[in-house]
Amino acid sequence: MNHTVTPLKDKVPIGQKMAFGSGHLVLNLLPGALAVFMFFLVTAFGMDPFLAGLLGGLPRIFDALTDPIMGFISDNTKSRWGRRRPYIFVGAILSGILFALLFQMSEDNSVMFNFWYFLLMSLLFLVGNTMYATPLVGLGYEMTSDYNERTRLMAFANTVGQIAWMLVPWFWVVIADPTVFPLSDETLRTIGEMGLSGDDLLKITNEKLQATGVRKLSILVGIGCAGLGILPALFCKGIDAGKMENRKRISLKTLSSSFKDLFQGIKDVFQNKPFMKLCGATFLVFNGFQMVASFSFFIIVFYIYNGDYGNAGTWPAWFASFTALVTAFAVIPIISRISNKWGKRQAFIISTVISIIGYCLKWWGFDNALNATFNQSTVGQGLNNFVGLIFEAINPFLDSIGMSWFSIDVGQGGPWLMFLPIPFMAFGLGGLFTLMMSMTADVCDLDELENGMPRKEGTFGAIYWWMVKLGQAISLVLGGAILNLVGFDEGAVSQTAESMLRLRIADIIIPALTASIAIWIMWNYSLNEKRAKEIKEELIKRRGEL
Repeated sequence: MNHTVTPLKDKVPIGQKMAFGSGHLVLNLLPGALAVFMFFLVTAFGMDPFLAGLLGGLPRIFDALTDPIMGFISDNTKSRWGRRRPYIFVGAILSGILFALLFQMSEDNSVMFNFWYFLLMSLLFLVGNTMYATPLVGLGYEMTSDYNERTRLMAFANTVGQIAWMLVPWFWVVIADPTVFPLSDETLRTIGEMGLSGDDLLKITNEKLQATGVRKLSILVGIGCAGLGILPALFCKGIDAGKMENRKRISLKTLSSSFKDLFQGIKDVFQNKPFMKLCGATFLVFNGFQMVASFSFFIIVFYIYNGDYGNAGTWPAWFASFTALVTAFAVIPIISRISNKWGKRQAFIISTVISIIGYCLKWWGFDNALNATFNQSTVGQGLNNFVGLIFEAINPFLDSIGMSWFSIDVGQGGPWLMFLPIPFMAFGLGGLFTLMMSMTADVCDLDELENGMPRKEGTFGAIYWWMVKLGQAISLVLGGAILNLVGFDEGAVSQTAESMLRLRIADIIIPALTASIAIWIMWNYSLNEKRAKEIKEELIKRRGEL
């Protein structure tokens, strides 16, 4: 049990935590919004699903190359503003602008024109985003050298970052809502001149509506991310790099030697056994979750509501938003306390075990018969009446500000039991990134002890998130394969009982299995608080305080 008090000099001021948290909000909001908006490449811009898949995969290859390079550049930069902050400032502005430009396409363009436009803009966007994200992650690793304060910093940042996942599920709703982003008179006149009717008229109207929503919302997201993204550059403070030796000179003349040093740094990172355990555990927990991430949506729509999107309404969005809400304001603070009391490895194991319990509880949470029984119970009826009264009172206000899409219809009850597993499942990702980012900061100290200067926070951050992105790409492919294996037909109005049964089983077994393997990997993780403090003391003796 830990009773260590963090020295005042090692505590990160609340203002810096808030600025760093705003950066993490951007880190979550941009990829979340990108995933949602790319869905509309098919439905709004007429992109062939295969071409849309290429647009999701090809830029990732480019991204895998730029991340380590940016990490190396950031680690070795010399400037009056520090190693990270200049890149964060410029990268935030570029990321916001390029994200908005990425979706300024017309649905009237040819498919191939939009394909090449989006591909080239994606590469430019990833350059700006890498310039922002990689130094920001490295900055977080060096904002404090205290074992426990690192966890508190990452907990705060990830709490703020979860706000993105409270917002992103609603992008699906607002993009297609004609009251939020209405069609212009000119567009309506153009549609009228086509002389269409019935399903053809509905199809072209929906395409125009979605394309308009994507273009306008992408501008708002881009502006917001640029504004929030520069805050870490303005207010966060990293280590004093003035005493940092052996930093490489980066220029065209030293390009050859720089690449040699880059590959040596990457080699050092991959030879760091504690770090490889962190990457392995993250790969399993995160991508086990990602593999089945869409399954809950399909289960709600096709199992609970038998394929009726109208009756399903906003329940999928509420499910996702409630998960982020619980993760941010309940789970992450608990995990931080567990870590401070019993250590990061123990906190990871405890949080992952709790998440496995949550995955298992989904079997009962999504059960139609149990939900029907609950809705008929006194508690269920009271809950329905309570929620109904709330929205009955606020619906006029929501209508007046164009947010009628936010409402819930509980006239026929609701699938309330599906929310019960969330507080347990939330320990999985809530614990993962809070603890793993804190533990990676400890690993950076170990690397300096073993390999000397310069410190490689940027390189470690780049490799860690490269593993996450690689796993995410693999999980998307495997997730689609699993949908095919269970017999799920996305084009069908309804699904067979057998396919939904197999889908529900996969939704539980896959993340529970990958999380269990992650626990096994981390069981003998050796870089505990005692060892971390010994390393810190040895480094101070060697080169003084940074």
